[in-house]
Amino acid sequence: MAEGNSRRSELGEFLKAQRASLQPRDVGLPEGPALRRVPGLRREEVAQLAAISTDYYTRIEQGRITASAPVLNALARVLHLDDDQRGYLCELAGTPVARPRRRIRQRIQPTLARLLDDLHSTPALVLGRRMDVLAWNPLAAALITDFGRVPDKHRNYLRLVFTDPAMRALYADWETVARTCVAQLRMEAAHRPDDPQLTALVGELSVHDTQFRRWWAAHHVAARRVGTKTLHHPLVGELHLDWDTLTCATDPDQQLITWTTEPDTPTSDRLRILASWTADQPQPTSSNTRNRA
Repeated sequence: MAEGNSRRSELGEFLKAQRASLQPRDVGLPEGPALRRVPGLRREEVAQLAAISTDYYTRIEQGRITASAPVLNALARVLHLDDDQRGYLCELAGTPVARPRRRIRQRIQPTLARLLDDLHSTPALVLGRRMDVLAWNPLAAALITDFGRVPDKHRNYLRLVFTDPAMRALYADWETVARTCVAQLRMEAAHRPDDPQLTALVGELSVHDTQFRRWWAAHHVAARRVGTKTLHHPLVGELHLDWDTLTCATDPDQQLITWTTEPDTPTSDRLRILASWTADQPQPTSSNTRNRA
């Protein structure tokens, strides 16, 4: 018992020293105008980036509890630990070395790619794990945003909903859309709780957006099925669109999302105008419209 307490105490001191050695800019956080009372990162900042509660992290650092391997892995990522430091952290915790698992880069299924190419008058995109945008057609880019201009590592639908001002302005009821996206990601997190990229995404948005942090903590869940959205498009005006989901049978982690509307309505006329405008623009090559996430 005494040895276990000593190890947990040493682990806490190690974590404290590592967070003291990092500055907010090292982990992508703003410095802030106020003078920081402690050197390095605050406990709440480390906790948010690791997608755990501040109270849970505090108890780990105070040596009151032992962290699980996935949590240790998340803390090692947040604190920028090298292999030796990671091994030392896991040794103190009495767990196997928690090395991040290398995931095969997700690529759009050929059948979905062909279907996407044939949808000329219907906005459509393919979402993968963590709501990464794997592919889209030109009309989806014209309707939502030019995904091709977003760097690969940031091409995530949830991230764009929270960080892109144009996306906030696009949705008439942005809050409902954003809360639904959070609930859908929470559902996915239950299936892969040790996904380091999902953990990093949650940590990033938790630090930068108070609404995301509050909604994530509420633990609401939702599956991605069907729905209706009202959009305020900057070129063609108000659109009332029904969205639907087609799950790929060969890779259930890939879903084709389409937006349609009833024929002979103001929205169908405006969507036709947008499609006509899109057809007149120079189109990217197919390799660009199928960027991998």
